[in-house]
Amino acid sequence: MGDDVVPLTGGVVNTVWLAQDAELVLKMNEDAPPTLFEIEAEGLAVLRRHGLTTPRVHEVGADWLLLEALTPQPPASDAFWESAGRAIAALHEVRGPRFGWDHDGWLGVLPQRNTWHDDGHVFFAEQRLLRYLDDPEVDAVLTADDRDALERLCARLPDIVPAAPPTLTHGDLWHNNVVATAAGEPAFIDPAVSWMWPEVDLSMMYLGDNSPPRFFAAYHELRPPEPGWQDRMSILNLREVLSTVAHRADDWGAVDYFREVVRPFRRTPLPGPIG
Repeated sequence: MGDDVVPLTGGVVNTVWLAQDAELVLKMNEDAPPTLFEIEAEGLAVLRRHGLTTPRVHEVGADWLLLEALTPQPPASDAFWESAGRAIAALHEVRGPRFGWDHDGWLGVLPQRNTWHDDGHVFFAEQRLLRYLDDPEVDAVLTADDRDALERLCARLPDIVPAAPPTLTHGDLWHNNVVATAAGEPAFIDPAVSWMWPEVDLSMMYLGDNSPPRFFAAYHELRPPEPGWQDRMSILNLREVLSTVAHRADDWGAVDYFREVVRPFRRTPLPGPIG
């Protein structure tokens, strides 16, 4: 590619290029599963229709997506993250008919199963956690005790997570998926939309390396938290942890992290702290 085309960092499964002169971003993945970029473009449109700023989609191909270029490194200011928190709080006011979506989607390059369900606890257990137990990469590293602990955790979800209605969620809300417009306002990329609990979105932002405190302060001004919300973050983030393992990306100790979170649900406690 020419000198006016430079690679962007921050993504996990796709190659991303910035065409500086044309102010466009090209995402490419020669091994992209069918509909990956089509569904990403659809998710961006859904979020935009419901008030979030997202990059405009120019064209979609089988293994590429051409987008409006935004600023990949947002301002590290309280005002920016407060605005982002308010934007996500408004998104989470959009109620859904049931948990799920009208078709399956993608988280990374693996399917996000969105089969409709009336019960959020059952949906989260079956479609966001237990579904990874059949994945070859996950099956290769989890022991029988690990699997049993996850199943016991899922059985206890109604005691751990307060019942909440399905709302529109971004689905992959970590700090690298929050970028900025030319005016310095928050914009959101790489969605995996579904009707789900709002706290699942929050868990990804809360447990990221650069968790912004003002994001949560502004969010909770508009949507006051349920008691104990911080204690639930690690459990709700297990979906992302299992997805990481399934993508063969255990470079930050995802398996050890998983075992620490499910430790209280083991029949036989592990000897001593993990790590």
